[in-house]
Amino acid sequence: MATNMCEGRICVVTGAGRGIGREYALMLAAEGAKVVVNDLGGARDGTGGDAGPAQQVADEIVSAGGSAVANTDDISSFAGGQAVVRQAIDTYGGLDVLVNNAGILRDRMLFSMTEGEWDAVITVHLKGTFSTSHHASVYWRERAKAGETNDARIINTTSVAGLYANPGQTNYAAAKAGIAAFTQVAALELARYGVTANAIAPGALTRLTEDLGLPEDMLEKFDPRWVAPVVTWLASTQSKDVTGQVIESSGLNLSIAEGWRRGPTVTDVPADPSEVGAAVRKLLADATPRTTMADIA
Repeated sequence: MATNMCEGRICVVTGAGRGIGREYALMLAAEGAKVVVNDLGGARDGTGGDAGPAQQVADEIVSAGGSAVANTDDISSFAGGQAVVRQAIDTYGGLDVLVNNAGILRDRMLFSMTEGEWDAVITVHLKGTFSTSHHASVYWRERAKAGETNDARIINTTSVAGLYANPGQTNYAAAKAGIAAFTQVAALELARYGVTANAIAPGALTRLTEDLGLPEDMLEKFDPRWVAPVVTWLASTQSKDVTGQVIESSGLNLSIAEGWRRGPTVTDVPADPSEVGAAVRKLLADATPRTTMADIA
């Protein structure tokens, strides 16, 4: 009989009470993982809280014969990030996989955005990813220094909005672009400790994307179930040779986002500002056009 892909793997999934995080938690558990289901239970904009969503997903996993516990800590705080990691270690004896999925939206054009709208989104997405990842990496580093081995994973959530730019989302796009860079640096820093770090740019209809106005014939392709298999594979021991990557995933495509790379270059650098314009325009003419949200659409 085939062994489940994530048999015995201890996983934390943040923002797992609804939508795409719920799909991650359910599939990881179905593949044999022990799951800490984290969700503050707030509204789409991050306000409020409700223990129900996290507990419901944990109960669903247990009812299906799996192993899960609920967690409602606020991962946007340093203490909350530590608490959810500690719960995994205290409950199951360790931590193998951290899936950073929690997020909120407060969309606004730059000239209308308030400081609070900026801070809230950056804090949940970017600081939240840091908070849990910091405490998980401390745990894995201490294990490695004690002579133990890790086969651990950080799986972060970026977005096409952060990779390719989307009007009305300077806060969200900045956070998601930051997470992509964060992932690449974490991959470099943690490789020596047996930890990989990758990011997913999911294309899925959830509470955060329900107002996109997709045509009916496209809805099935944006079901979160299309993204969960990629996260499950990344969480498994089969993906240990893949790190520092950003993967786009939906029911329409599976892609590697290639990110910033040095394009056309001149080494005869202009010393006079009057010569810069011609040099830059020549480089732009030779450059490969960047992917835009129009191309994604």
